[in-house]
Amino acid sequence: MRAGKLDRTIRIDRFDAGAVNEYGTPAPTFSPLATLRAQLVQASTEEYLSGQGATAETVVIFRTRWLAGVTTADRVRHEGRAFNIKEVKEIGRRRGLELRCEVDE
Repeated sequence: MRAGKLDRTIRIDRFDAGAVNEYGTPAPTFSPLATLRAQLVQASTEEYLSGQGATAETVVIFRTRWLAGVTTADRVRHEGRAFNIKEVKEIGRRRGLELRCEVDE
């Protein structure tokens, strides 16, 4: 993975169910886990038929350096948009990660 290809900045957020707001009330939220340089490999919109009718799904693939502990429960923020992580693939022997994401509605 060449450093010159990592031309985007993404932030990985982790869901924090135990967070409380200023009033002491439980307020589940996403907390920043890491900010990384990444490569935007593919961005496509897929249309398919489902039980509810025709739907469109935007799929984005990011490649980044290895970060331990990233799961499908996390999400990616890029250019102000939130993406749910659907698949995490290891590149090489912990050289990098490929994150397959879809838009969080």
